[in-house]
Amino acid sequence: MRLHPCPRRGLRALTVPGASAGDAVPWIVVGAIGDGVALVPVAADGSRGDTTRLDRRDFADRVRRTEGTARWVWSDTTAWYPALLAGGVRVARCHDLRLAHAILRDSARAVAADRLRSATEWDAAASVVDDGPSALFDIDPGTREVPHDLDSALAEFERQREVIAASAAGLRLLVAAESVGALVATEMHAAGVPWDAEVHDGILTGLLGPREPAGRLPARIEALGAEVRALLGDPGVSLDSQPKLLRALHRVGVAAASTSKWELREYDHPVIAPLLEYKRLMRLFTANGWAWRDEWAPDGRFRPVYVPGGVVTGRWASSGGGALQMPRQLRPAVRADPGWSLVVADVAQLEPRVLAAMSRDAALADSARDTDLYEGIVSRGVVSTRSEAKFALLGAMYGATTGDSGRLVPALRRAYPRAMGLVDDAARVGEEGGVVSTWLGRSSPPPSPGWRALQGSAGDPEATEADRTRARRAARDRGRFTRNFVVQGTAAEWALAWLGDLRARLAALPLVDEVDAAPRSGPLHARQAHLAFFLHDEVIVHTPAAHAALAAEAVSLAADAATRLLFGDIPLDFRLDLQVRIDAAKE
Repeated sequence: MRLHPCPRRGLRALTVPGASAGDAVPWIVVGAIGDGVALVPVAADGSRGDTTRLDRRDFADRVRRTEGTARWVWSDTTAWYPALLAGGVRVARCHDLRLAHAILRDSARAVAADRLRSATEWDAAASVVDDGPSALFDIDPGTREVPHDLDSALAEFERQREVIAASAAGLRLLVAAESVGALVATEMHAAGVPWDAEVHDGILTGLLGPREPAGRLPARIEALGAEVRALLGDPGVSLDSQPKLLRALHRVGVAAASTSKWELREYDHPVIAPLLEYKRLMRLFTANGWAWRDEWAPDGRFRPVYVPGGVVTGRWASSGGGALQMPRQLRPAVRADPGWSLVVADVAQLEPRVLAAMSRDAALADSARDTDLYEGIVSRGVVSTRSEAKFALLGAMYGATTGDSGRLVPALRRAYPRAMGLVDDAARVGEEGGVVSTWLGRSSPPPSPGWRALQGSAGDPEATEADRTRARRAARDRGRFTRNFVVQGTAAEWALAWLGDLRARLAALPLVDEVDAAPRSGPLHARQAHLAFFLHDEVIVHTPAAHAALAAEAVSLAADAATRLLFGDIPLDFRLDLQVRIDAAKE
């Protein structure tokens, strides 16, 4: 794989240890020492400078004065960065040891990683801390999942430098992008998504009825519940208990095996429509109702907790607030502050475009150029309708073998052999128990011991046909996983590069006067355009209205730069649906 780094300004944030031996800017390793903080500069050749000890109250000020002349190395961005943000200090570049360890430990492309893999104290899940300026120091060290002391950080950084120096450029870039993603996630939590409580209340009231005292359901849910119970002939049945609800449904002739909406829709019975509506509104009430707003958006900002790399493919997860499951009906509550605007952008067909770029399938790239990719497939005569194109391509990436997807995939194989060959090869490797990797080098987990035992038992002379059937099913399931892993994981890498470049571009935009500031976004972001939300292939930028055009341009330029950074100068664009929303100021 050959990388083509883009010289644009924003991508300078994606620097990695050892990437340039001639780079004189040192890394500064940060670690706790006693009740304070210690800083140790590490040069490109690995040599260390003198240790500087600081009182914890002086840490933010030192970073402010040093920022721009160093790059920071620390155990976990969620532990160190919130204290800096609370003081209005922005860090342009960092190296997150926890996130980097997870990537390097598991990557099949990591070279000479035995020492790193033996450092099991760094095998930790994501950790989230409070936002206070002394968050790191107020936490009992026994509750932390990775070590924060200076000696541990120095030792782990040395191990990671050895692996990074010996490994391919893609893996080095992935570690850098993941670390920048951690900065973005922490900044977005601090800035928050602008949230209008009145709009939210209006949506809830319109759908559910007025807010009731704690312990009581809204009127609309109560009415639907009574209607459902009457149709079931059971006034006391719990509609929120699946076993009890299923028994009640069976008694009236609805032989559903689950209460999922997809299965219930298959039945023609008067109870189905009000039951589905009850479930929909109950989900809204419990997941994003008034109690949710009181907890997660009490001050005009929704502040979710993002978890970079929280999904095995590298996609982000959320450990609080449900940012990645925000229902569309609540989107109107995302409302810019007076005098500010929202720049909203999402990538059209991100994963299919990534597949075209990875496979260098010229025909698929041509179908996606300057148009809706699915419409492009139709225009080439591969299938008849846009919906067929969508079903077929998603089916190819997710391993669908039945229904419309399974019927249409052969036509894609004929039209786009390189793209289909890439995912078919990934599926074959998975079915055989192998490991696949994304474009930059994040690797899929190996099969579990149970999976291997199942495959091994199927080959025994005494194995039954049921044993062999279970083994084949498990192999196909794993093949479907690895088939999608390479595409979804590479799409996550593209999104990280997009975020990293966009973050740097926004930080270079002008500041507005204090009178036009948005103080609820925090000291770092109150006067400047900034990222407010991210969901896989979508970003929301909160920007002063006067700079909305500049912010929108930054979003587009960052997408172009991310494409070139990962895939070079390919004849393929990653199309954005980009809108600027100017919300009327409140009276």
